[in-house]
Amino acid sequence: MDLESWYKSFLPKTIETAGLDEKPQLIYSYHNVIIGFAARLSAKQVKEIEMTPGFISAWQQRILFPHTTHTPSFLGLQQNIGLWRDANYGKGVIIGVLDTGISPDHPSFSDKGMPPPPAKWKGKCESNFTTKCNNKLIGARTFLNSDSLIDDVGHGTHTASTAAGGFVKGANVYGNANGTAVGIAPLAHLAIYKVCDSFGCSDSDVLAAMDAAIDDGVDILSISLGGNRKLFYEDPIALGAYSATKRGILVSCSAGNEGPYESTLSNEAPWILTVGASSIDRKLKATVKLGNQKILEGESAFHPKGHNSIFSPLYDPSRNETDFDSLYCGPGTLSDSEIKGKIVVCSAGGGYSRIDKGQAVKDAGGVGMIIFNTADDGFTKFSDPHVLPALHITYKDGLEILDYMNSTSKPIARIAFQGTIIGDKDAPVIAAFSSRGPNIASPGILKPDIIGPGLNILAAWPTSIDNKKNTKSTFNIISGTSMSCPHLSGVAALLKGTHPTWSPAAIKSAIMTTAYTVNFASDPILDERLLPANIFAIGAGHVNPSKANDPGLIYDTHFKDYLPYLCGLNYTNRQVGNLMQRKVDCRSVKHIPEAQLNYPSFSITLGDISQTYTRTVTNVGEAKSSYSVEIALPPGVSVTVKPSILKFSKLNQNLKYQVTFTRRDNSPNSGIVQGFLKWSSKKYSVRSPIAVVLQPKIDF
Repeated sequence: MDLESWYKSFLPKTIETAGLDEKPQLIYSYHNVIIGFAARLSAKQVKEIEMTPGFISAWQQRILFPHTTHTPSFLGLQQNIGLWRDANYGKGVIIGVLDTGISPDHPSFSDKGMPPPPAKWKGKCESNFTTKCNNKLIGARTFLNSDSLIDDVGHGTHTASTAAGGFVKGANVYGNANGTAVGIAPLAHLAIYKVCDSFGCSDSDVLAAMDAAIDDGVDILSISLGGNRKLFYEDPIALGAYSATKRGILVSCSAGNEGPYESTLSNEAPWILTVGASSIDRKLKATVKLGNQKILEGESAFHPKGHNSIFSPLYDPSRNETDFDSLYCGPGTLSDSEIKGKIVVCSAGGGYSRIDKGQAVKDAGGVGMIIFNTADDGFTKFSDPHVLPALHITYKDGLEILDYMNSTSKPIARIAFQGTIIGDKDAPVIAAFSSRGPNIASPGILKPDIIGPGLNILAAWPTSIDNKKNTKSTFNIISGTSMSCPHLSGVAALLKGTHPTWSPAAIKSAIMTTAYTVNFASDPILDERLLPANIFAIGAGHVNPSKANDPGLIYDTHFKDYLPYLCGLNYTNRQVGNLMQRKVDCRSVKHIPEAQLNYPSFSITLGDISQTYTRTVTNVGEAKSSYSVEIALPPGVSVTVKPSILKFSKLNQNLKYQVTFTRRDNSPNSGIVQGFLKWSSKKYSVRSPIAVVLQPKIDF
């Protein structure tokens, strides 16, 4: 019996009286990501299947959601030198993108100068898309009911071009951010798997796409989507990523857009590269000048020719006591005739997009809009292509405008646009929306792993949002960890190009241990409050692609170590078996604590008892080299490393060291403290962040 026939044998033979819609239907037969299938079943039919010999588990489908030109330069990538030259721009590497499809005619996906796909490529372009594929876009498959692979949302086009779009001159939005748009790995091939539409992404489709991508032969999977946190054995992305990683495919995922709140991560399994979002050093500057001559700075991608910056009356929609939502300027909430001819001051949030707020103001007769942040969003500002003159300002500046409006009977303001400004010394700054740790599914693994550009990112878009005529060269500026993820997918592709034998864990280690933790002003990276960002916001730090190409040492997590790690999470044999795709008996496995996994970072929960962990590093730098350890102690914690010097005599040599964490008598009663340990030679610096959650002290 073949695999699909065996799967079908589980389906109930009877049809319920509710009608033909209740007939059991096999949707997907999985071959790689799990041993199992997706089927359309009623609750009663699931109960019936549970009685079938060979049944292990079932879960209800859930809906996942997408997490949403200057950046190559910001990341230190330059033509004909450095990493781009060494990696040949990602030539020969295949990036699989799971998203909303693609706009194949966009010039970012031209195959000019592209070689044919490598011989290992086994994928395809589905029949209605074959004429659209080329040596850049080598695969295109849809897993939705619709046969169309065309991107009607924009998200997939944006992420694909960010990872591997070709060079396109004259990219801009309303003239802003004008320059040459290019992806991080511009000569890498793209394989597109359409799993999402405007309503979201079903996990069965996502799992089926990952299953296909493994067979197709991708090198990198870029997945800018996620959902509510699940334990690994019931999380489709974690399940699929485990199987992909086992086949040598690096899986890069967005961390989620639920920040700045703690423990809001998605995609936090240790075999996934989990990517948070930060700003770049480019601003699309706009200002608002109040009637009291105070000038406040914001951002906006709206910069029309001929905009007449004159003073206009200000209007506060929150004074509408009959509709609470009016302060958010939601569609249909602005009915006051007084709005006509005025600049409306709107609060961020409320469940409405910033573009929709502007449309609501415009429809009500407003001539401009000022969006001010909520307190939690702090200093994160968005450069949106608004439909009327508008800008986005901080919470603090929003309060200042409201105070001014309350101080005078005729408040006025004018909005002006200064355009593109390069050189923000505070960059990179953590974006407020970027999800934070600690890692709920596995507290002993520090997440996110890394941060990268995800705020106000310009990339390809299916349609013109600024009314350009007769061109396919259309772009948009959007934000999210969905945008930072493909940046790291592109970096991983470059590293795969220069180090084709490196495992996914080795590539991830190189990215993490070479990350930087200071901004362009050489101060600690800041968060949305402009305070030093904590370790659960930045992980190992901000990606530094050129350094990652030559890390000196790597931490390679061997696949055999995941079994004792998973058993150590107190999963049942069946739950571990779901991931391993085989029978497991954890009683016969020597469990390891989470922090014992050979990971490039440390995350521990520390009480009164000392904890010791072992790490193994592999020399990929200079054959004969010596590394000394440097420790930045987390406050209240003693850290001892033995040995304190590692001496290597050859390449690919492995050496072990032990780290002991001990709580000091003068430590805080509880809370989170952080530090790092760093191995340094004459040439290299290999840094591992340390996060310590201090358990409350117990007095006897």
